[in-house]
Amino acid sequence: MHQVQFEIGRVVVRWSDELPEGANDDAPWLGGFFDLEAGRYGCFFKPVNDLERFVTNGFHWLSVGGDPYFRVVQDGKDLALAPGWYLCSVHVAYERDRQLARFYFDPGTGFSEKHAIALILDSGTVAERLVYLPEGARAVRFDPQERKGLLRVDGVSFSPVDPTQAFRSCIERISEVVDEFASLERETLLRELEQRAKDSETSLDSIVHGIYQESFVQPPGALEYDDWIQEVELPSLPSPEQTGEMLERMAELPIISVLVPVYNTDERLLRECLDSVLSQSYPHWELCVADDASPAAHVREVLEEYQAVDGRIKVVFREENGHISAASNSALALAQGDYVALLDHDDLLSEHALLFAANALSEQPDAAIIYSDEDKVDAAGRRYDPHFKSEWNPDLFFSQNYVSHLGIYRRDLLEKIGGFRKGFEGSQDQDLLLRCLPFVDDSQIVHIPRVLYHWRAIEGSTARSSEQKDYTTEAGLKALKDYFEANGPSGVEVEQGFVSNTYHVKWPIPSPEPLVSLLIPTRDRRDLVEVAVRSILDKSDYQNFEILILDNGSQEPETLAFFEQIQAEDERVRVLRYDYPFNYSAINNFGAREAKGSIIGLINNDVEVISPEWLTEMVRHVSRKNVGCVGAKLYYSNDTVQHAGVILGLGGVAGHSHKHFDREHPGYFHRLVLTQNLSAVTAACLLVRRDVYDEVGGLDEENLKVAFNDVDFCLKVAAAGYRNLWTPYAELYHYESVSRGKEDSPEKIRRFQQEIEYMRERWGDVLDADPGYSQNLTRDREDFSIGTR
Repeated sequence: MHQVQFEIGRVVVRWSDELPEGANDDAPWLGGFFDLEAGRYGCFFKPVNDLERFVTNGFHWLSVGGDPYFRVVQDGKDLALAPGWYLCSVHVAYERDRQLARFYFDPGTGFSEKHAIALILDSGTVAERLVYLPEGARAVRFDPQERKGLLRVDGVSFSPVDPTQAFRSCIERISEVVDEFASLERETLLRELEQRAKDSETSLDSIVHGIYQESFVQPPGALEYDDWIQEVELPSLPSPEQTGEMLERMAELPIISVLVPVYNTDERLLRECLDSVLSQSYPHWELCVADDASPAAHVREVLEEYQAVDGRIKVVFREENGHISAASNSALALAQGDYVALLDHDDLLSEHALLFAANALSEQPDAAIIYSDEDKVDAAGRRYDPHFKSEWNPDLFFSQNYVSHLGIYRRDLLEKIGGFRKGFEGSQDQDLLLRCLPFVDDSQIVHIPRVLYHWRAIEGSTARSSEQKDYTTEAGLKALKDYFEANGPSGVEVEQGFVSNTYHVKWPIPSPEPLVSLLIPTRDRRDLVEVAVRSILDKSDYQNFEILILDNGSQEPETLAFFEQIQAEDERVRVLRYDYPFNYSAINNFGAREAKGSIIGLINNDVEVISPEWLTEMVRHVSRKNVGCVGAKLYYSNDTVQHAGVILGLGGVAGHSHKHFDREHPGYFHRLVLTQNLSAVTAACLLVRRDVYDEVGGLDEENLKVAFNDVDFCLKVAAAGYRNLWTPYAELYHYESVSRGKEDSPEKIRRFQQEIEYMRERWGDVLDADPGYSQNLTRDREDFSIGTR
């Protein structure tokens, strides 16, 4: 008999493969947690979702989907925990070595990411974590992993811990592993945390617990950045011999002028910056330095010293301080290279930065602008926080200057626009690129998916926090407004986004307002479709729409009664009967043929509107001539992200960006709160112009009857020359195909596999290189964690 100990406070229970006498052996429990000391039923893990009993090879459970979870039950009721600190101990065996598990604690408001902890579990080993439950828990849920596979739960415990000791242990970990606090004295650290608690109007224990939990979160299989540097980056760098071979293969060897505006830079940091240019493996560069009247004597001394060492170094000493734009223009005036690279006075270039740039120019000689990935470097020289970027993504750039560093421009292009503009200090690079855009094609903006720039994180730098330079947001806002005023279209409004240095561009709606035809396929389930329809009717501030309910064989009297009722209540609602076997693509193509609007909306029957401006926001974007499909931000009922755009290649075909992230989480470099171009969006809420829908032939009702038809449709739209787009300003709940049932029969599983094979055959190369993602990020998870390439 296999037994496992489970502790809750002083209650000790043990698990057996065999249920105790009198238990219902048909009940779907994880064996029984039987209290041998008390001689009565104890606690159970009750499987709730994506779990099937599967006893084989030492395992007990098979996860059949991506969201398996148990509820912990004691004496027939949900396990309850009193308020306080606990030490959580977990022991699970997996088919794969490492998995990401989560515990959710319901304080009385339901399960959510706000009241959850994530644990990285190595198969067969015990993981421990402190947990603070200020309100206690009325129920506990355990998610053992996030993917399909076999598993066995060998032990779980929640032991009460002295609050003082728990707090001390959390502080020790925070001071050791959290970069933001690593250099602070204990008293300073505590003052900082107390201030955060005061600002957020919450308890100090809650603040400490939150930071403590975040310090652990790293998905299984994901690499720490230090490991990625060693295992992925370094092996990919060229040797001296390979560098020589690369130079020989280049058709052109352009001179790259590196512009460095300097002001009162710390001597050590200035030397390290200059040395990073001198140590470049690519020899065809010149360094153009403009000192902006620095009062510190060492600045002139260092610059003159370096100028005497290497004839490629040019220096100008400005007589008066003019700030960074003026100093950058002085450096630009020194440049004679074909291209100019921008380098801040305390930042660093990677050793091969200019080599990879020159190689990209050799491969794409028409390139006008180049940008690379970047990371940050602390005072000790440790690299961290890598920003792995997408290919050129204009709507993401309008939302945030994600291009940033390393930026390289054709010199004649910068001279054409007049260089840097005064009055935009703090966002001068963003303004520079915006003014270049009218003179270049999208194909001339090239991304190098390598970390070529190390952004120095020091006190007062925006590398430390965007909040440290509030004026940068205002400068960026001004630059965007100037851009749209100069280049149109008329009527564009620009506002600050959800966080500093992000922006919300509100495009004009055509006049008269276009009619939007919202297609909602359904079968029965009045409880779902009524919520969807009424939320659209009652909550949408955009009113020029029609709703076509596409009835795929409803039989329930209450559903049919609702159809009659809602049509009588609102003339914008029509119910169309579609009495054929379920084929999502065919149903929507039928609806599109019956629609009267110039804009088609594909809407699931299990959504619910949250933000009144959802349709207004989506119509703004879909009315733009170069935009194809527009998608919304969708949440599960527990306020975690269900959909924030589609990332190609995840799981072999495609997956959802930032799935299961908390509703308030900003995402990877704020991408959960930024409008952006993506390869695809889900048809649970998708808008597209009718002419585009017809141009690409609608949805594929022959090969993709159920799954991936939206991804295929979006890829056809992109192939036709349009950019697909996702916006976080259109928010809805999505209860995810509740009425259609699960993919659990042999026939459904076989059909699903055929659709996967079709997608791989048709779009294989595209699926493997999503331009809205990065090759340096994972293909195994939906969380933007670092990948192994």
